[in-house]
Amino acid sequence: MNRRSAFIMFAMAVTIATAARSGHELPVYPSYYPHEIEITTVAPKRAEGLLLAGKIQAYVGGALRFAGAPPASIGNVESLGSFVIVRVNPSSPLAKDGRSACTVAELVIQDLAGKGGGLILHPYPVTPFHGDYLYHVDLAEAAKARILGGRADSSGSDTQYLKLKAGSEFAQTIVRPEWRTQGSDWDVEVAEVGAAELVASASVAMNGWLGPAWIRTGWFQAYLFLNEHASDENLKQRIETLFQRLQTSAYDDAVERINLERSLVTALASGCHALVAGYTVKREYFNVDSSAGIENIAYDSLNGLNSPMFIRTVKLKDFPWNGSLALGIGAPPAAVWNPVAGFTDEYGRLMWSAVGDPALIPSPYESAWMLNRISDVQSSAKQ
Repeated sequence: MNRRSAFIMFAMAVTIATAARSGHELPVYPSYYPHEIEITTVAPKRAEGLLLAGKIQAYVGGALRFAGAPPASIGNVESLGSFVIVRVNPSSPLAKDGRSACTVAELVIQDLAGKGGGLILHPYPVTPFHGDYLYHVDLAEAAKARILGGRADSSGSDTQYLKLKAGSEFAQTIVRPEWRTQGSDWDVEVAEVGAAELVASASVAMNGWLGPAWIRTGWFQAYLFLNEHASDENLKQRIETLFQRLQTSAYDDAVERINLERSLVTALASGCHALVAGYTVKREYFNVDSSAGIENIAYDSLNGLNSPMFIRTVKLKDFPWNGSLALGIGAPPAAVWNPVAGFTDEYGRLMWSAVGDPALIPSPYESAWMLNRISDVQSSAKQ
């Protein structure tokens, strides 16, 4: 080793040793996700400015509406917003029997077709946002063709005086003004069932487990909001038999399971006192600015950003590993905070996604689950 090389190595050693003795400490420790998460209740009007300024990195929930096209610094994700249901009043003179109930329900759905306003016409309970939709796509297309193909006459004497109840603010924007009624005497109701709220109502978080296992499937959600509307006792019994077989895995293989799921949804959609007209899309916004924004966005097709997969994967752009993540949400806390009977409101679910540590979290693009903190490592003789 010559003197020059020895001098360079000595200088490097002195530099390293000096840095080690300087007493300075890294302000940020490497980790997989933000080491601090702040959740703030913010009204949508105020949230727009905070999001643009990078004061919050994302706004959870679909309440945020930009006046025009969002700037390039704002990105968005789309998830299932709500199911739009057409429900026939059993006491209505227009629903004397099953056939007449079907006629009036299909008439309303046909009238909603082409109205736009945020409604995606899809008269089938399983949507393209569900991971098991491919098992139902032919049935969904057949239902749409059947309802839209048999155009009912909306000028008849009975339907001229149809009294329609708009069960939500959105429903009021898509129904005919001349059909709308505010009274208790109504023939048909157009209502919404929120997808995220539907999932939350049947979820149990306990001992590192989020369940039941089929909570994110289309067939299970169809059962949750359509089962109560089955009026025929034989139909109710058939639905329960199919549902119990799926819950208890009473089938031989995947083919039989898929056929059971299809049969269950077909049975649920066979009555006309409650028909699915379609669904809405929820759009959530986040900041993608190169300094104040976030990246590596994962989201649930049913819950959007209010999901463990978002919290577990999101990364702030101005930190190499972690940092402080600021999230805005429209609804204040409204439920008790415990993992068994609580965390059922929007705020609580988001907070539990941050503080909980389940063994499994929702898997993107399907209705199954993925491992959170463990992996299946196969041992070998060499190890």
